Amino acid sequence: MENTVGFSHYSVLLSESVDGLNIKPDGVYVDCTLGGGGHSEAIASKLTEGGKLIAIDQDSAAIEASKMRLAPYSDRVIFVHDNFSNVGEVLAGLEIPKIDGAVIDLGVSSYQLDTPCRGFSYMHDAPLDMRMNPEAALTAHEVINTYSESQLKKIFFDYGEEKFSGRIASKICAVREEKPVETTLELVDIIKSSIPMKAREAGSHPAKRVFQAVRIEVNSELSIIEPTLNSLIYSLKEGGRLSVITFHSLEDRIVKQTFAENSKGCTCPKDFPVCVCGKKPRIKQINHKPILPSEKELSENSRSHSAKLRIAEKI
Repeated sequence: MENTVGFSHYSVLLSESVDGLNIKPDGVYVDCTLGGGGHSEAIASKLTEGGKLIAIDQDSAAIEASKMRLAPYSDRVIFVHDNFSNVGEVLAGLEIPKIDGAVIDLGVSSYQLDTPCRGFSYMHDAPLDMRMNPEAALTAHEVINTYSESQLKKIFFDYGEEKFSGRIASKICAVREEKPVETTLELVDIIKSSIPMKAREAGSHPAKRVFQAVRIEVNSELSIIEPTLNSLIYSLKEGGRLSVITFHSLEDRIVKQTFAENSKGCTCPKDFPVCVCGKKPRIKQINHKPILPSEKELSENSRSHSAKLRIAEKI
């Protein structure tokens, strides 16, 4: 369990994702989601002075905490405060043409979830925020209080797979006509009152799906996955590896489809005598079925339960 100056985060599938990169001691690697620094520390510890790790995070608190944790490897780590979707520009700015590997952990850090003032949790009362980058403009408050009923319904259904999305969106709009919805627990109460008792008592917390949906909207989480993966695949050297950790079916579906598309060769009709498209596969998938957390990890960290790891290698 990571714990650095209040920034705690359990690095999910740590050994599996880092071992999957086949680290070269003098290679160049990117941790697209620095977080608490667990994956970065594991990578940096395998590098010699000739190696380099680019550690990216959009949360300045993550960077400041991890700088202390990674101090023993300061000669080989470059910290970058940015969204991982800009990884292509980051590498160009550092004049790094190609890399030997990268890891992305698409989950929200335990620090962000457990820090009430960040507004990610439906268990603590806090202002509606949910920004992974505290300097970003869009907040959960704006989403909940300014989006139309149809927009809210679509977000809750598409990003949260919430079957009562219409009822919840309608109730939010009715409540905010009287006063804005200001806090996480106000939103939780609205969600609970919109869902039938039997559904509230079954399964996970009734607000989980809506909070996931709003968080995804605030941080544009799904729309940036495919272009980022394509950018990383382009940046990989031949034989370079990419490890991607997802936490829900929407993320995993995008990663699976992007890897599958990049694994395809010729797309000409089968009756063509020769290939005219010239398309060649860019990667090979190291594991066609996702790697799941071990029993030991599941016993240590309940948030690992939905985690899946997919690894690809540049051809």
